[in-house]
Amino acid sequence: MTEKTLMAGNIAIAEGAILAGCQAYFGYPITPQNEILEHLSKRMPGDGRVFLQTESELAAINMVYGAAAAGCRAMTSTSSPGFSLEQEGISYMAGAELPAVIVNVMRGGPGLGNIGGAQGDYFQSTRGGGHGDYRLINLAPASVQEMMDFTMLAFELADKYRNPVVVLADGFLGQVMEPIVRRPPVTELPDKPWAITGARGRAKNVINSFEMNPADFPPRVRLLFQKYEAICQNEVRFESLELSDATLVIVAYGSVSRSAVTAVKMARREGIPVGLFRPTTVYPFPYKALTELARHADNFLVAELSFGQLIDDVRLAVGHDKRVALVNRYGGVPLHADEILAAIKEMISQPVGR
Repeated sequence: MTEKTLMAGNIAIAEGAILAGCQAYFGYPITPQNEILEHLSKRMPGDGRVFLQTESELAAINMVYGAAAAGCRAMTSTSSPGFSLEQEGISYMAGAELPAVIVNVMRGGPGLGNIGGAQGDYFQSTRGGGHGDYRLINLAPASVQEMMDFTMLAFELADKYRNPVVVLADGFLGQVMEPIVRRPPVTELPDKPWAITGARGRAKNVINSFEMNPADFPPRVRLLFQKYEAICQNEVRFESLELSDATLVIVAYGSVSRSAVTAVKMARREGIPVGLFRPTTVYPFPYKALTELARHADNFLVAELSFGQLIDDVRLAVGHDKRVALVNRYGGVPLHADEILAAIKEMISQPVGR
């Protein structure tokens, strides 16, 4: 039997970063992700790695930029207001093609909000919350095991595509404790011949996101979008449950998908053919798979911890001739399975066309 360790979600992220070979961490405290920073403050210096608590999130993301430019596996973690402050630096990193991992353990907002779990940063993260045309890979864990695994995957994808990657979790996942399997550490890191490490007899490397002549800049942006097209071809991820005969499909990610799993089981016990579609990448979003699913199902219920953001991508995927409804909580309040079940029953009780 594989040995398991009881671990909190935020600690699993921190340990995943260590296992992935993260060489430098920069961050500023903000609830509900502080355990990541606290744990790494103990673990990293003892391993000969760089840990620095910065004076702000602005400083943190720019230090990540510098470490990534030097070829380090670098990371920061924050929560929603801090993620907002980092958007300019993230845009710079995307434009300069620098790999790094940004963890956002989302909390209630807008504004300072509260410290409860939420998913209101979906648009900001999946569309690129900074300026200009760019995209970030977004991995959306739903368990403590995935908090570790997706953090490790984030470093791999960041290096593969030379692009920032976001682990988009929420405050409930950050605090929950579950038994997990500890993964083996990464022992070989990829070469980075583009990094700024000193010329040493070769042509110097230059890393920036700036072109003085506007006529020279569109080709650079086109190269970025060729990369994003490759990401959309290769890195779409999702999971499904009980979809073979489902006439109603719940779409949910993150902690809400766990409530949705329970709601599916409850509905099935009552003879209601319900299934679950869970994106594990919310960028690139699994449009094609959801569009294919809409050929066989007419009803889609989106469950999310926001005023309604994920629902826009679901509507884009399934089209306007399908019924799409929303069951949600926002502002840091959890969404329970019985609320989702009630929304299922309400939706199937309505005549087609409403």
